[in-house]
Amino acid sequence: MAPRTLQQKLAILSDAAKYDASCASSGTTRRDSRAGGIGSTEGMGICHAYTPDGRCISLLKILMTNFCIYDCAYCINRVSSTVERARFTPDEVVTLTLEFYRRNMIEGLFLSSGIIRSPDDTMAQMVRIARTLRMNHGFRGYIHLKTIPDASADLVAQAGLFADRLSVNIELPRDASIRELAPEKRPETIRAAMADVRLSREAATEKSHTGRRPPRFAPAGQSTQMIVGADDTTDRDILRTSANLYSGYDLKRVYYSAFSPIPDASAALPLIKPPLMREHRLYQADWLMRFYGFEAEEIGAAHPSGNLDLAIDPKLAWALANRGQFPVDVARAAKDMLLRVPGFGTRTVTRILAARRNGPLRYADLLRMGAIMSKARAFVTLPDWHPGALTDSADLRARFAPRPEQLQLL
Repeated sequence: MAPRTLQQKLAILSDAAKYDASCASSGTTRRDSRAGGIGSTEGMGICHAYTPDGRCISLLKILMTNFCIYDCAYCINRVSSTVERARFTPDEVVTLTLEFYRRNMIEGLFLSSGIIRSPDDTMAQMVRIARTLRMNHGFRGYIHLKTIPDASADLVAQAGLFADRLSVNIELPRDASIRELAPEKRPETIRAAMADVRLSREAATEKSHTGRRPPRFAPAGQSTQMIVGADDTTDRDILRTSANLYSGYDLKRVYYSAFSPIPDASAALPLIKPPLMREHRLYQADWLMRFYGFEAEEIGAAHPSGNLDLAIDPKLAWALANRGQFPVDVARAAKDMLLRVPGFGTRTVTRILAARRNGPLRYADLLRMGAIMSKARAFVTLPDWHPGALTDSADLRARFAPRPEQLQLL
């Protein structure tokens, strides 16, 4: 068979990378190439364009190779898969990154890979790519490396010196599911890699006795991704795992990727994919944990099944399940309780706290501040508004849930 061209490899390996959702670049530091080098990053992140399902598209997002010695049941690139294979050399990845950048098509590189020969061999090649871009070509754009779980700590430490963000996939929410569906991977090793990255990042912030700072290490932090719907784990358990990852390993983001049936799938996997809305609700719940002070347990407890309500958002579902805590007096409620009112965002709550120092707020004032009163009015009291029996009404959920639709026969 004739050797594949670079374009053919790019078609195969960029398509293979589409299953990886954890490519957002927010959180990196600002770098400007006007003082030398090539490529710049912006303070708000370099991902300016997103696909309709929320995935960013402005990075060169590729696999180094889709050959893999592992046989993870949920992965289309597993060794037993019959997919078309290809492999870039490190120099080819460097060339592609620079050429795409010069054409103003990308602002950085997201690089992942199947495992070839060994985790260390694969990781060493990825480090070589990042090092060549930074050291030989002065590339100052964004680099996100997906580290190999079983790679040596020394190689991961080298990767952190050149990459903006490192990530290692937690794969599945439960250790038992990882052992069943990805027998070559060990949950303990994955978590150990996350712990090493956290320690290295903390060490990079400490000055030496001479006052010098050590080299930067993965300044945009680390993230991870877990597959949702490949096993029977409930949303409550998924959020519990995410909460542990945020608190234990200082992750910037946990990405949720709805399981997608793949060709020649293992019999251990479900035949149909979960609704994409489940992924969306998990992102909303994740947001509540990170910015609104919610605990994973209380979000998951809103529904007896332990799964999120797909018809309404998690914050509204929690409020409906805890109506005894409402209505809230907007004039006196503490910040943490205002953040739990459906229809109040963090910015709205900040405005309420500032404005009520000057006098009582009225219904129209909250509308001007950006509150979604169609949601909030059942849960708040104001000088000119009281929900009366609305808060406890039996049909309150039905007021927010989408109307039933006639199913199509064809």
